[in-house]
Amino acid sequence: MPKNTSYSLPKDSKAWQQAVDSVASLLPNNTNLQDFDALQSLPVFALIVVLPTHVSALDIHQYVQSWVDEQPNWHLVTVAEDADASFVNITVSDTEPTAGDAQRLPFTPVQVYRYLLVPVNDTLMHPAKKTAAAHIIDDQLTTRLRHDLTKAYNNTSRTDSGEQLDVVDCHILSIGHMLRTHKLACFDMDSTLIEQEVIVELAKTAGIGEKVEAITEAAMRGEIDFDESFAQRVALLKGISTDVLDDICRRLTLSTGARTTISALKALGYHTVLVSGGFTYFANYIAEQLGIDEVHANALDIDEGEVTGHVQLPIVNGAKKAAIAEQTAERLGIEMTQVVCVGDGANDLPMMAIADLGVAYRAKPIVQARADAAINVTGLEGALYALGYPALVPTK
Repeated sequence: MPKNTSYSLPKDSKAWQQAVDSVASLLPNNTNLQDFDALQSLPVFALIVVLPTHVSALDIHQYVQSWVDEQPNWHLVTVAEDADASFVNITVSDTEPTAGDAQRLPFTPVQVYRYLLVPVNDTLMHPAKKTAAAHIIDDQLTTRLRHDLTKAYNNTSRTDSGEQLDVVDCHILSIGHMLRTHKLACFDMDSTLIEQEVIVELAKTAGIGEKVEAITEAAMRGEIDFDESFAQRVALLKGISTDVLDDICRRLTLSTGARTTISALKALGYHTVLVSGGFTYFANYIAEQLGIDEVHANALDIDEGEVTGHVQLPIVNGAKKAAIAEQTAERLGIEMTQVVCVGDGANDLPMMAIADLGVAYRAKPIVQARADAAINVTGLEGALYALGYPALVPTK
């Protein structure tokens, strides 16, 4: 029997606020450090480096500092631990069941390093320019760290495959993302909360899995209009018996960290939403498994025990996902600056764009390029680190 372990997370942003307070002298005169909108106009960035524990013996600070030393316009400040914060506890199983007999950890063990990047000269920056600067810094630092850490790891482990390891996630985010209290989290389902694309699993039962998967991949990369691709794929499902639906549900596997992430967000007071371009039959099942508050997905049109191949309108496409996120926030009295959206495909970009924080999870290149943060080396719990939280540690 797997045992449960409790983990603690700070429920406020004291560590980030204290870090901002410590660099007040580097900011323009009369800057209100409690005005998050004002801080958004400053090129003050949160730098979050996430490193799996199998390479965490390396001195990550050494490599970050060496990069900053080569940037004459930037000053690096280490964010202290959250010792003075109020904490919440979450309880998760030490192992996560899969579709077979194998067991796996409920999230990826990591070290999380948190910094501020502050300009040496006080200046304001247009939001668009600030976003561009964040992506440039992210690309430069990630490339540098991956190179340096791969070299150091190969030297330590005495192996050298000649390949660069994707051993680190770097998030360069506006400090406002760290200081705001977020209240609403919207998640895509397929390839985000779960490891599969359900429509592909349905197609496999009819022997057309590869054909549907190819259309799905093209749509997620943004190469085909989502509505068109959805109609094409659903038409191919015509005649599939509903007897297979429960079998498919049992085959679905939650993404690593999904249960931990939702449990943590619920403990922190978030309202959680599953918003999917897939089907409600499966979305409701996954939401129940995870304890998600509400579900929005497409109805699977069925007649006399078979899938008809017809599409029921409206389709939950990218625009609809964004509208659902916005309408849910309005209904709950939550500002869009308090919304987080997580996904992997091009149809997730509209809701990610209107949220305060858009997080790409093991996503297609177009999504990673446009997201505020991209998770590649952890499970879904990497979203917690992108929100500024420290690494999950067992409660003493």
